[in-house]
Amino acid sequence: MSKKGRVLVAMSGGIDSSVAAVMLHEQGYEVIGMTMKTWDYANLGGSKKETGCCSLDSINDARNIAVSLGFPHYIVDIREEFGDYVINHFNKEYLDGRTPNPCVLCNTHIKWDSLLRRADKMDCEFIATGHYAKVREENNRFVISKGLDENKDQSYALWGISQQSLSRTTFPLGHLHKTDIRAMATERGFMDLVNKSESYEICFVPDNDYRGFLKRRNPGLEEEVRGGEYVLEDGTVVGKHEGYPFYTIGQRKGLGISLGYPVFVTEIQKDTNRVILGKEEGLNRDGMWVDQLTLSKYENIKGNVKEAITKVRYNDDGTPSTIEQIGDEIRVTFHESVKAIAPGQAAVFYEGDDVIGGGWIKSSFKQNG
Repeated sequence: MSKKGRVLVAMSGGIDSSVAAVMLHEQGYEVIGMTMKTWDYANLGGSKKETGCCSLDSINDARNIAVSLGFPHYIVDIREEFGDYVINHFNKEYLDGRTPNPCVLCNTHIKWDSLLRRADKMDCEFIATGHYAKVREENNRFVISKGLDENKDQSYALWGISQQSLSRTTFPLGHLHKTDIRAMATERGFMDLVNKSESYEICFVPDNDYRGFLKRRNPGLEEEVRGGEYVLEDGTVVGKHEGYPFYTIGQRKGLGISLGYPVFVTEIQKDTNRVILGKEEGLNRDGMWVDQLTLSKYENIKGNVKEAITKVRYNDDGTPSTIEQIGDEIRVTFHESVKAIAPGQAAVFYEGDDVIGGGWIKSSFKQNG
């Protein structure tokens, strides 16, 4: 074994995880590559060719890197556990009138657990991924913080990783920019990686049509929910919609209704199959409740009121807020209104570049809510 130790690297076949493996190999670690097969699109239907991290091409790309550098590479089939947890949760959340975030859920409950189980079997001390984030130990806590490249930072998707898992995790790309990664791949002759397009779609919905996915997953759903009412915030019924699961908070396009002015989905009511519409200002919320918490920087913040920057979606710049832990939930009060807060999405709290913690958005409220 290398003096630096043995590390299991999650390799999707993309440029980031591949360069992470190359870096660790060159730094003297004993690298073992592992690609996780999380889904089989052929069994799920859809109109687009299989692409992304689970395609045969991506698996071969990961293996080719390992072969070229002389370290072992394994393919692990986790389709059953992924489907049972991530896909079922994704489906259920939409049927409950919420907007899920499967990538965060996968990191939190599937990928890290799978990596660590295999790492233990292979006597690997560490696991590594190609995420743009950092982790450090401070005050007996393992703290996630933003990656140096703010345009690629992925700390938002990592808040749910446990302290035990973080204690064995390294992010080789956290101190680099994407341009550095491309330059490193170019210098080493991995031009296929440099020229490879990157996918930002949900891996098991590669045609990006989640409505079609739900219809295929739930035969008869379309007929069951079609014909619900579009309702304005004052209670006025203004039309019929295709079914509440096929809409998300903040949606403007694809509503199939014209009222002479722009309208947005401001609320989804599962029990009545109603979709509430309003003007853009109707999306504004002053706060929210967040549950199913995982804290990173602190063991708990009960009894404390903290100032934080709170992000309610991946591409959110974040909003200054006051957070207070009450029982097993956090009440967030924004210093300025935030638009289109969707229950089911992740909320992540930052102190500077450090992740205080995160959770799932339970509900939102307007002033005095």
